[in-house]
Amino acid sequence: MSGARLQHFGWFLARGFGPHGWGHPYLDWDWDWTRPDLYQQSARELEQAGFDFVLIEDAPSLGSPQTIDLRVRHAFGGPKHDPLLLAPYLFQATRALGVIPTVNPAAYLPYTAARQFATLQHLSGDRLGLNVVTDTASARHFGDAPQLGHDAAYDRAEEWLAGIRALWRSWDEGALVRDAASGVYVDGSRLHATAHRGDYFAFDGPLNAVPFTAGEPVIASPGGSGRGLGFAGANSDIQLALAPLHEKSVREYRAKIHAAAIERGRRPEDIKILFAIQPVIVASPEEADRVVAASLAPSDATLRLIAQRQSSDLETDLTALDLDAPLDAGIFGDHVSHGSIRRLTGDRDVATTPLRVHLTALARLGRLSDRSGFVGTAEEFADLIEELGEWGNDGVLLWGDLHPVTIHRTLDELVPVLRRRGILRRELLGDGLHANLRAF
Repeated sequence: MSGARLQHFGWFLARGFGPHGWGHPYLDWDWDWTRPDLYQQSARELEQAGFDFVLIEDAPSLGSPQTIDLRVRHAFGGPKHDPLLLAPYLFQATRALGVIPTVNPAAYLPYTAARQFATLQHLSGDRLGLNVVTDTASARHFGDAPQLGHDAAYDRAEEWLAGIRALWRSWDEGALVRDAASGVYVDGSRLHATAHRGDYFAFDGPLNAVPFTAGEPVIASPGGSGRGLGFAGANSDIQLALAPLHEKSVREYRAKIHAAAIERGRRPEDIKILFAIQPVIVASPEEADRVVAASLAPSDATLRLIAQRQSSDLETDLTALDLDAPLDAGIFGDHVSHGSIRRLTGDRDVATTPLRVHLTALARLGRLSDRSGFVGTAEEFADLIEELGEWGNDGVLLWGDLHPVTIHRTLDELVPVLRRRGILRRELLGDGLHANLRAF
């Protein structure tokens, strides 16, 4: 292949700050998931590998009363501790790696959020990012207001983020004087009130935190709906992309994000688009063929296990449904992520396709070599990344837990191959997450 170019790499801690190792043989490595050591070791490995950041999924809720047991019985959806409070431990263990915890606008009042995030940005040396999600199922934990619908949740998130940014910018240039000769630390005349009265929030400034020297925290967002793409175009520095990885789909997805950015007065290059991939890296093409062949005819027990996982993500009990009957699309509440539903149903007709077919499609693996899936050797995976680069792609978000065993299984052979091909950088800059994202 030709045209190799540097790509940005992130690691998506897909199950959040939860029971790592549970349900896997490597549980007997005896890492304690409630302690920082496991995450610190993995963060150091990612930094050495040249990854830009680790992004930590989160859901503050255990779900609805009807689905709590589904989420916790096998630890698919909980328990989870707060990733924002894990971030300082990861910053302490690394020098340049960005850390992007997931935050929910429903859980943080704008003034409190602006102050806490500013504090972490300073403490980390400008390495904080925020993955802004619009999970509305958690609303009952934060007050008695009615749960918002999908688009209204994005409206609230936009107001929340705009308010936080207004607070961050409530110190004009030159406000922070720090002149020992005169004894003046701050020029109070250069602070402004930032009075906000909106549809969802009301607060006043200025913010009781000093301004940034190397930019505000990086904003990341997921989302595949029209409203989600619009939010990304207006607000995000990183877009987490889920789309089929063929040229037409990748180019169309990127075009939508770029169009949304231009519509909101931004440049397309202001947003780094990283496609999420969960590769299975194996030692040889023959092993890859064996792994794929073993997945083609999943048992009912395997399908039930996948249904449990999907039930957790979708806040909808799929385990009680008839495997051989079509899904009723009405079972999904308005709060359920459109992207999560699409991961289950793909492009299949929901009204006529049995649940078994959807679950079997998730169980089946494909080969990297023919682009039917993500099982293959490090060289084959590098071929895919080069191909994405030829289509103008910005980077890749590798998807998995943050257990050291997973990190090594995925990266031990992959990192040398990517570096030899000129796809993966050898060293991060030391000037913060924005600087690393803008380096190429």
